[in-house]
Amino acid sequence: MKAKQIRFFSPDENSEETKKVKKSTVKAEPIKGYVSAAGKLVFPDKAIAQIGLDPENKRFKIGTQEGKRKIKSLFLIPGTEGEEETFELSKGAKSHSISLAYILQKGGIDYAKEKHEFIVKPFDYEAGITGFELKLSTDAPKPEYTGKPRGRRRQASVSE
Repeated sequence: MKAKQIRFFSPDENSEETKKVKKSTVKAEPIKGYVSAAGKLVFPDKAIAQIGLDPENKRFKIGTQEGKRKIKSLFLIPGTEGEEETFELSKGAKSHSISLAYILQKGGIDYAKEKHEFIVKPFDYEAGITGFELKLSTDAPKPEYTGKPRGRRRQASVSE
C-alpha cells in the first residue's frame, strides 16, 4: 500500500480570527551616488553610513558583468591591504570617491557630458562577504532610432 501525503493542521488554523500582518508603507530610501565629471565614483557620507562600510578598509575589487560591452552596473567587493588589483577609496570634504576615469570611458560612459547616478544594492558575494552592485542610470533620454525600418512594408489602403 502506498504512503499517502497527509497535511497536518495546527491549533491556530482552528480559529476564525486570523492575524493580518500589516506591511510597512514606508519604503527605505535607495542608497545613491554619482559619477563626477572627472570620472570618479562619488559616495556621499550619508551613503557610506547607510551601506555600513568600514572606514579602515578602503580597498575594493571593482568589476562588471563578463561579456558585456557597455557598463550598466559595477560591482564592488571589499578587499584587503595586501591584495593586488584593488582600488582605494579616498576621502573628500563630504564624500568618498574611487577614481575610475579610463575604465568608465572604455565602458562607454560619457561622464564629462552627461550626469550619471547609481543606486547601491548589497549582495552576497562569497562566504560571509557582502559586495555592492552599483546600477548606473542617466538623466538623458534615449536617442531616437534613426535607422532603416525593419519588417514588411505596410500596404497603402486602396479605396475604390
